[in-house]
Parts: sequence; structure tokens; C-alpha cells
Amino acid sequence: MKRVLVVGGGKVGTYLASLLLADGHSVTVIEGRSEEFPRLQQNLPVEVHVQGNGTDPLVLEAAGIRQADVVAAVSRADETNLVITSLARFEFNVPRTIARVNNPKNAWLFTPEMGVDVALNQADLMAHLIAEEMSLGDMMTLLKLRRGQYSIVENRVNPRAVAAGKPIRELDLPHECVLTAIFRGGELIIPRGETILQPDDEVLALVHISQLDRLASLLRGMG
Repeated sequence: MKRVLVVGGGKVGTYLASLLLADGHSVTVIEGRSEEFPRLQQNLPVEVHVQGNGTDPLVLEAAGIRQADVVAAVSRADETNLVITSLARFEFNVPRTIARVNNPKNAWLFTPEMGVDVALNQADLMAHLIAEEMSLGDMMTLLKLRRGQYSIVENRVNPRAVAAGKPIRELDLPHECVLTAIFRGGELIIPRGETILQPDDEVLALVHISQLDRLASLLRGMG
């Protein structure tokens, strides 16, 4: 369980807090706008939210920032989020800071020197996701791991694919790639070296992002 302080009780902050609570984490939300409180009260337990200015060190301390494992600054103002992460890192020594980037033009400011460990640029994330999905064809990303360095992906073996009809040990799989499961006609198959991939098999794989294109080229048709 982590102790998470979310600064910004808008829709993003409220949804984030609800997800963290559902996962069993301890969460406190700071919000200064009174108009946001009806929604906060409707969606979160009353003891979770605190009214106050998230850039005020006294408010942060009263909300428990000294005990926090993570501070997530998700307000709608980039300058506010930067002030919060700077205070969290340099004043209160919080181990982990996350900041929402509202304006992509400000993304260059969200650096470790400003107290930001992870910057969540929604526009950039969306652009990269669209580009990735377009480049990978039928391959679907199910889960990202290690800050996005690895992905668990699902791909159907195309009848014209290099891999179709071949045992796994004969495939030139990427070095940082492991086939974890094969779904065939409602049956789950644990992949072995001698397992022969059949057309229309659904393959699950754990793969480094740098090897996604190479894996996709093995599993999809070549023409």
C-alpha cells in the first residue's frame, strides 16, 4: 500500500483517487475550488478530500505530505503543478512526484530539476498511442510495464506470416521477447520450443518496445 497525495480534485484527480482507493492505497485529495466539492463528496469518502491551496506548504503539511510516498499534481494549471512538485521534492523530500502537463508547449519545463519524476503529457501520450497502433497493424498493446519500456501485446498469426506453420524454436524472435501464451480454438497453450504456430492463433508476448516492429513482422502477413 502506498500513501498518495493528489493535488487537484477536478475530474482527473477524482478519477485517479477512486482508482487508487480501489487498489487499496491510502489517498488524500487537496482541492481549493469550492465548486468541485459536490462531485468530490459524491465520488470519494469525506475523509479523503481536503479543502485548501495545494501550493501552500502549510496546507500540504496538514494533508500529510511528509508521510506521502507519492505526490501527484494534476491541477489544470501547469505552473501550479510545477510549484507543487518542487515543494514536494525539495521542501518535503517526497520519494516520487508525478505531474500532469496540460499544455504540450510547457512539457520541456517538467524535468527532475523542477522536482518532476514523471510528466504525464496527455496530448503526447495520445499521439504516441495512435502512432504505435498504426505502425503495428493488428497488434494490440494490453499492458505497459517498467515505465513503458516493455509491453504485453496480443497478435493474431496471419496465414501469410513468416511464423505460420513453424515451431517457435525456428523463429528468429527478438532477443527481448518472450511468447507467454497461445489461444487456439478456445484452448490456452503454453508455448514451448516445439510448439508450432498455426494461422489465426492468438499470441500473447512480453516484448521490449524497441522490438515491437520486429515481432509484428513475424506474426503478420508479408504482402
